[in-house]
Parts: sequence; structure tokens; C-alpha cells
Amino acid sequence: MTHVLIAAAAGGVLAAGASACLIGARVLFNRVIPRQKEVRVDISEMADGDKWEEYIKIIHRERDKLLQRKSEHVSVIAHDGLTLHGDYFPSEKPSHRTAILVHGYTSCGMNDCPTMAEYFLERNWNALIVDQRSHGKSEGDYVGFGILDRFDCLKWINYVEGRSGGKAEIALYGVSMGAATVLMASGLDDFPKSVGAIIADCAFTSPYEVFKHILKRDYHLPPHPIMDINDRYCRKKAGYGFRDCSTLDAVKKGTCPILFIHGKEDKFVPTYMSQQNYNACTGEKELLLVENAGHAASVYENTELYMKSVTEFLDKYFD
Repeated sequence: MTHVLIAAAAGGVLAAGASACLIGARVLFNRVIPRQKEVRVDISEMADGDKWEEYIKIIHRERDKLLQRKSEHVSVIAHDGLTLHGDYFPSEKPSHRTAILVHGYTSCGMNDCPTMAEYFLERNWNALIVDQRSHGKSEGDYVGFGILDRFDCLKWINYVEGRSGGKAEIALYGVSMGAATVLMASGLDDFPKSVGAIIADCAFTSPYEVFKHILKRDYHLPPHPIMDINDRYCRKKAGYGFRDCSTLDAVKKGTCPILFIHGKEDKFVPTYMSQQNYNACTGEKELLLVENAGHAASVYENTELYMKSVTEFLDKYFD
């Protein structure tokens, strides 16, 4: 997904020849789809270095604060038998309102979500921070890029519903791949009515489209044939194709209100993808574009605007 993820693949294509394309596609697959042992993020694609030094301080401060709260480790079983893990933080006063928070690619819930978890907890919501399949403490050999994870999202919603005795009021929050996950889930036929609102920060429209964008931007390469070959690898190994689901199709079907957020300086997932999602959405919707914010950085770049926008949005749907 970053330069390091596709450089070998791009080099194979530039070398030309069917065998080079096959090798390049296999390298791309192996660097992107299997479970990663470390976070593969090029900080320059998210924000400049000086800004991220400040953002990291905020993240660490919010995580330390969160870890002082009472919490419970919880788990669910995915439709394909994987055990998925999360951390449940109850509100200080009993509440049927719960935010389910979903992280991005090669990260984990406690890296990406403490700031927003604290936001919800301070407003007397429960907060459930989950690890997506093949991330953090959750099981899995292959990253789902939202396509597999949308079904996992339903499992977490059902868990919260069961815990609340059928009285749950749920908000979904996702960032980057997590945002794609919650949007894709919203288009499922059995998406629960207990979800009253969705906040999707810097979602891509599909893994195919974001990979295609990077190939064109960085290497001036068309998606064919390398993406077609890689798609077949993914379908064979991981059980899905890169175009099996898109957020665009999901938000056309879903009816849940959605707040789309994106940084205007996002160099990884282009801002136009959230604009496309917003335009495709047929339900109630809002769009917040944050000046000077890189990928997944809007909440840190302009915290006041971000939280104000989220609060005003949620207040419309949760009395």
C-alpha cells in the first residue's frame, strides 16, 4: 500500500514480460495481504514529520488516560471461525449507548482509537475498541480490507446488542480501513437498526481502487495486468477479490446516517474517495473536509472542529 509495499511489484512490471508481472504481483500480495508483523506506514503519506511528532504525543497521552479506566477484554467468533478480540470500556454511569471503534491497516484498536474512545466515554457512552481480523490480538492469516471485516462488524454489533439486553443504541466509528469496514457493513441486508449513526474518517472506496491510485500516482502504471493477477492470488489465498465489495455500493443501499471525514492533504487515500462516498450515499449524510490534514490526521490537526462536527452530528440521531 505504501512505497515499500509496491516497489517490488512496480519494478517487476517495468521490467516487462509475463513472468515479471507474475513475480511482481506475488510480491505485492505477500507484502500487503498476509498478516503483517509490524506497522507498514510511510509517515510522509500521513503528515509531515514534525506534525506527527506532536500527534504521537496526543495519541500516547489519550491511550495512557484510557488505560486508567475500568475495562474488560472481550471476544466474538467470526463467521469463518476466527476469534476476534476487543476491549470494552463501560461508561461511568450505566448507559445503553455504545460506540464501536475500528482501526486502520496494520494497526490495532489501542493505537488508532483511544482519542475517540475518550471522547465517547466523557459523554457517558460505552466504548468498544476492536482489533480487526489479522490485526492486534485477533486471529487470522489474511487482511480483509473491509470486504471480510464487514461481516465481523456485524458480530460486534450483535455482541453489543446482547450485552444491552436489546436496548442498545450504537454508533460506529472507523478510520482508514476501519472506515471502509463500517461503511461496507452498512450495506448488508441484515445491518441492525440499533446502529443510529456512522462516522467514517478517510475511508477508501475499495482495495482495488486505492491500489490502482498508488500504482498510477507513484509509478505511472495502469492497473492491468498486475492488479488482475494479484486479485486472483487474493481470491485463491484469502478467499475474496479486491472488487467483491465497495463502499460506494454499500452506501447506496444503506439508510444509516453517515458523517464522512477526510483530510484535504491526504496523500495515501485521496480525498476524492470520501467525496465519492458522500455523493453515492442515499441516506442522511454530512461531509467534513479538514484543511492541512494528512491521512488519518484530521482529529489531531483540528481537534476542535473535528469534535464539534462529531457532536453536532450525533446529537441529531441520539436524543
